[in-house]
Amino acid sequence: MEFLKTLGIEGINPGSSTGQKSTQSKEYISSYTPADGKKIADVSKTTRKEYDHIVETSQKAFEVWRTMPAPKRGEIVRQIGQKLREYKEPLGKLVTYEMGKIYQEGLGEVQEMIDICDFAVGLSRQLYGLTMHSERPEHRMYEQWHPLGTVGIISAFNFPVAVWSWNAMIAAVCGNVMIWKGSEKTPLCGVAVQKIVARVLKENDLPEGIFNLVTGDREVGEWMTEDERVPLISATGSIRMGKEVAKTVGSRLGKTILELGGNNAIIISENADIEMAIRATVFGAVGTCGQRCTSTRRLIIHESVYDQVKERLLGIYENITIGDPLESGTLVGPLIDQDAVDNMQNALKQVAKEGGEVIYGGEVLNEDGFYVRPALAEVENHYKIVQDETFAPILYLMKYSSMDEAIEMHNGVKQGLSSAVFTLNMREAETFLSARGSDCGIANVNIGTSGAEIGGAFGGEKETGGGRESGSDAWKAYMRRQTNTINWGDTLPLAQGISFDV
Repeated sequence: MEFLKTLGIEGINPGSSTGQKSTQSKEYISSYTPADGKKIADVSKTTRKEYDHIVETSQKAFEVWRTMPAPKRGEIVRQIGQKLREYKEPLGKLVTYEMGKIYQEGLGEVQEMIDICDFAVGLSRQLYGLTMHSERPEHRMYEQWHPLGTVGIISAFNFPVAVWSWNAMIAAVCGNVMIWKGSEKTPLCGVAVQKIVARVLKENDLPEGIFNLVTGDREVGEWMTEDERVPLISATGSIRMGKEVAKTVGSRLGKTILELGGNNAIIISENADIEMAIRATVFGAVGTCGQRCTSTRRLIIHESVYDQVKERLLGIYENITIGDPLESGTLVGPLIDQDAVDNMQNALKQVAKEGGEVIYGGEVLNEDGFYVRPALAEVENHYKIVQDETFAPILYLMKYSSMDEAIEMHNGVKQGLSSAVFTLNMREAETFLSARGSDCGIANVNIGTSGAEIGGAFGGEKETGGGRESGSDAWKAYMRRQTNTINWGDTLPLAQGISFDV
């Protein structure tokens, strides 16, 4: 395919790179497209020797990169954004082909990368600290922020390029260097992005080791989380994985940013614009075939409009186009692999066992690839299967009678990533956003749970992890704070008025 050639993807590709030099081991990971199950290409697995070399190279690069003025680092990120604009279409197609999301979503993911580059360029001139008044005469206090060093980024298959950029572009303007381990299910996306970034580094005569790539399975991730040379690990994935990362990195007193599972709900009030709510629900539930961390999993509907909402959803679901994600007109592509298909089928069986009812969809389609029909199920919020996150297009429907009850149901899960309420009632909206409302890191009114903008800090609470990536002041997580006090007088008064004469 032409887009693979444009991106420099070959039959066998190096999975270890320091940005200018790439190496290939003799062990490989094969990449398959979920669109038809066919093999795309091979990527070499990073060996322990290659990993150690990459870490050592990154540390040397850090000595140079951290001394560059932040606006100069921002200029490099600006050029990366320009390069991504040039490669937006082929990279978007690769995301679609290797991951399975439809082409419009693939393009949207690359646009997120471009947007975060733009954001980071502006941020490079705004890494502010505070100036504080000292209690001591002729003293000045202020704080400043310094880079941490080598930042480890572990990303998941569902956003194989965007999540890397959320972390890497912000960390880069802060003065850090990066080591990226993408998902073994989408290794070619990592190879393609590394090649794009490497061109920018070469054009600017920058040292290797600023942006680094490693490829492999769980073992490579463990090398990163156990490595004291990597002071920060930003990991996106399952709650189970996140707990292991937190335990391992915490045991060496390292820092983590964790973006883990979501069990996101939309509340539809009797005061809602129903058509707006329906559109947001469908995109949130079936977009990316239900494989976004912000996908809508639960729909909490006021009893007075429940039947209306249910019938509208049934009508829409019957007409959803499912198929090749690269073809125009397709709304839902495949799940990532057979394990994802099996997990969906097991979840639907569990719905029935617990007393719920699948009212539409769920079938495995008799086509090449991993295609399923998005499902609707009537359930109770306390069902164990509803409490867990299934990474598939299953939307659980349930009723409520009062907003207090709806919020209690909404918050009654272990995860706390994204949330939404649809209402035209100001009191309901403000209640949802108040301290006694949504307990999630993201809370929306009259827009869905899925589709966050890069300007806001992204992340959640409870078992979603508690970390923040992307916008707002998330940059502070990639830096260390230093408080400075300067005595510009000729005496040495002590704080708190302590007298200590010698």
